[in-house]
This record gives sequence, C-alpha cells and structure tokens, in this order.
Amino acid sequence: MKIAIASGKGGTGKTTVAANLAAAWALNGEEVTYVDCDVEEPNGHLFLKPNIRSTETVTALIPKVNNALCDGCGLCAEICNFSAIVVIAGKPLTFPELCHSCGGCSLVCSPKAIEEVPREIGIIETGIAGRQALTRGVNFISGKLKIGEAMPGPLIRKVKQAIGAEDLAIIDAPPGTSCPVVETIKGCDYVLLVTEPTPFGLNDLKLAVEVVRKLDLKHGILLNRAGLGDDRIHRFCREEGIDLIAEIPDDRKIAEAYSRGELLIQALVSYQSLFSRIITVIEEKTGRFESKRA
Repeated sequence: MKIAIASGKGGTGKTTVAANLAAAWALNGEEVTYVDCDVEEPNGHLFLKPNIRSTETVTALIPKVNNALCDGCGLCAEICNFSAIVVIAGKPLTFPELCHSCGGCSLVCSPKAIEEVPREIGIIETGIAGRQALTRGVNFISGKLKIGEAMPGPLIRKVKQAIGAEDLAIIDAPPGTSCPVVETIKGCDYVLLVTEPTPFGLNDLKLAVEVVRKLDLKHGILLNRAGLGDDRIHRFCREEGIDLIAEIPDDRKIAEAYSRGELLIQALVSYQSLFSRIITVIEEKTGRFESKRA
C-alpha cells in the first residue's frame, strides 16, 4: 500500500507528518518504508537519521545527433514539445536539461542520425532508519536530484520503482501541484493533504484537492498548526465533503522538537495516539483494516 503525504504549498509540515507517520506505523509493529520523493530538497533524513546502505546513480536518455547523417529535415524539433532539440539553418541543437526522455526525436529520424545516450540526473539512497526504538522497522528510500537539473520527474519515477510491490510505503511528495507532485502521487492508494489555517493554506489546498480529484485518488486532510488562524479549513472540508482526519495544534514545543531534528512522537509521546488514529482512519478508508482482519 502506498500512502502519499502532499501539500499545495511548502512549509505546511508535510515532511514532519510523513516521518512521524512512518515511525508510528513501525511502532505499531509493522515494517514500513519511508520514501522521500521531494528530490529537489529531500530532508526526511534529518528526522529518521538513516544508515545508508546503498547509493544508485540514476540516468535519463537524451538525444545525441550524428551531424554526418543528419539531413536537417527538422522533424525532431517538430515532435519535441519542450524545445529540447531545435534545428537552426539545417543544424540540430540539443538542450539536455529540457529533455523529458520520451524518445520521440529518435523515432521520427529517418536517416537514424539520433541515438539516445545516458545522462546522470541524480542518485537514489536506500537504507534503514536510525536504530532508535521508535524507528525500528522503518526502511528508507530517498532521491537526490543533481544540482542544476530541471526535470525531477524521471528521478521520481525511479525512486518509486525502488518500492517493493508489497511494501507499506509512506511517500513524502514535493510541495505544490506541478508535474513532480503528479508523478509522485499517481498510483497511490491514499493521499493525505497537509495544510494550515491561513489564506495561503486554503488557496493552495484547493489546488491540491483539484489535482487528487482529477487523478481519482482517495484523500483526506490533516490540519497543521490548528488554532493559528480561523475556521476556513473546517468550512472548506464541510462544503466539499472531504474528511478532516486530524489536527495538530500550533504548539511551541512541536516547533522546538522540529528545530532539533526530533520526531514529534518521540519528543512529545502524547502525540503517539494522534498518529495512531490517523493510521486507523487511513486503513479504514483504503480497506486495509478489513484485509488485515481477514
């Protein structure tokens, strides 16, 4: 089962929720995999403190043109929607950073002047979370996009492929609602949207809800920093018929634990019950609770 933790904007506490949810699931006696798909700025390791056991280099295929064979027809440039290859005065120019590795340019090249060659885009790290009591049983997978790369999508796909077919995976998605988020959450069994009770929080939450609805994914909302603003998130959930499955209060002690890189359920054990309730709701919404009983 794959559970994505997402948010319409950065800074809502998405990684805090994802790391603590993974630890809480492990605390319940289950083996769980925390997957950091925020490949442009992964930070789950700050809380889970993993022992990295392997590092894999990830490449993407990009076009390489043999000018001796090229006839300058321009079909490669016409088929590329991202201007990763253009033809000027009969000569093709490539821009690897814009390439989405679709392979279309090589397919339409009649003289076979284009071959696809690998280009390093990032790495995948795998390991086990630090051997403290609360994180025993938490496996760790994280992608790190190479500095200067503009296309996180291919790396995110590779990170998700590292998840075992039968794994219980908590996937930390990138912030926002753009292509990397869509690539991360598609195919997930449930999406937990983390938001905050502010005008910006509500605006971006609406965008996130629209995305998960377009993808026809089961979803619910977790309100972080509850009590900081007003009841705008509650009203939105009622009007849209969306489950508000939990609230984390605006508590200075939580911020202090975060600043020390500590898990919330470790620094403030009273929150273990809250995350246990979140797990129960997710299992009920996905049908996992019934399958476990069977």
